[in-house]
Amino acid sequence: MGSNLMKKIFAKKLGREVKVEEIIYIEPDLVMTHDHQGPMTIREFENIGADSLWNPDKVIFVMDHRTPSQTLVAVENHQKLRKFAKKYGVTKFFDVGEGVCHDLVAEKALVRPEMVYIATDSHTVTEGALGLFATGVGSSEMASIFATGRVWLKIPETIKVTLKGTLQKGVYGKDIALRLLEIIKTGGADYKVLEFGGPGASSVSVASRMSLCNMCLEMGAKTAIFPVDNVTVEYYKEKGVGVQELYPDEDGEYISEIIVDLDQLEPLIAFPFSPDNVRSVSQLGDDVYELNQSVIGTCTGARYEDLKVAADILKGRQVKSGTRMLIVPATKDLMLRCTQEGIIETFLKAGAMVNVPCCGPCGAYGMGVVAEDESTITTGSRNFVARMGAPGAHIYLSNAATAAASAIEGKLTDPRKYL
Repeated sequence: MGSNLMKKIFAKKLGREVKVEEIIYIEPDLVMTHDHQGPMTIREFENIGADSLWNPDKVIFVMDHRTPSQTLVAVENHQKLRKFAKKYGVTKFFDVGEGVCHDLVAEKALVRPEMVYIATDSHTVTEGALGLFATGVGSSEMASIFATGRVWLKIPETIKVTLKGTLQKGVYGKDIALRLLEIIKTGGADYKVLEFGGPGASSVSVASRMSLCNMCLEMGAKTAIFPVDNVTVEYYKEKGVGVQELYPDEDGEYISEIIVDLDQLEPLIAFPFSPDNVRSVSQLGDDVYELNQSVIGTCTGARYEDLKVAADILKGRQVKSGTRMLIVPATKDLMLRCTQEGIIETFLKAGAMVNVPCCGPCGAYGMGVVAEDESTITTGSRNFVARMGAPGAHIYLSNAATAAASAIEGKLTDPRKYL
């Protein structure tokens, strides 16, 4: 039997073939922590008595969760990370305002195909969109990596996801993810790999791939991954980086296969209080789901293609009175590009609030909090009880086009009529 993508990556890393469910000890190519888990990582690192950092050149720090600092505790944690980085020579340091960790490491081409990338964030699986093994660990595990440069992993089983057809107007990677959540359910792919491929993959942009891989975590996946195809090669080529294509063998090892027909996919919305409580926009019918807030941001929906389609929908229109709208670009460089292209101006003229690049409203980190009797639509990844504020607040998940159109009407809306 041939190899799937995971087995190929680990076989190359270890210099030998690997078996599913085998436990391996390996040196990561790159690790990352941020201001949310970083302070605990540092505390555990100090608790084990380590006196040196394994490899400062392979460590990334990002200030993205509690930023700009909203509390004394937050700013003290930022200070702690800055001091640690200076003491141990960590130079890959992204301070407040630079952006969201998952987007920064891709934007700066720090992560590359075939890498093993470990970070203290569950949504690290985002980076699998670029053809690498990416997964999250806890703070104590990262402290151990900081000290030893080693991590243990169990080679996961792989589910093959075959994409056929082409993404249609108003449909993005977020909708593929919601369709899979509808099929697999939350936790239905625990410690599995979701490997994407098929003839439809070429119509899925890197931005959409990142949103899709990101939300595989909500299914319990250890990671998700796309092949290194022409889409990936062109992405890195634009950054001046050459990469080689990487595909699974035709007889690769899989435990099951799911086929998603992109031609039949339409914009989807996850209703409270689970990402797998999915309905299509056509199922809304005459039912009215009023909104107090619309959010376009987070590591699942604030990239260029998200902001561009939202601006196209909002141009010349207004956010409905009584509905507030937050725009939080994923990175500073992206925000600069959108400023130069007039996208930010479009948002402001439409009545939206544009915020500094950060995680922000994803978990109500200092912005985007909703009250007990309020409803919000968001491009974020989670709509659990109290995720964005009060336990009774209703949170709907969608792509950026749906969030923008819904802001105009002040209710859940099909975005395709605006495109």
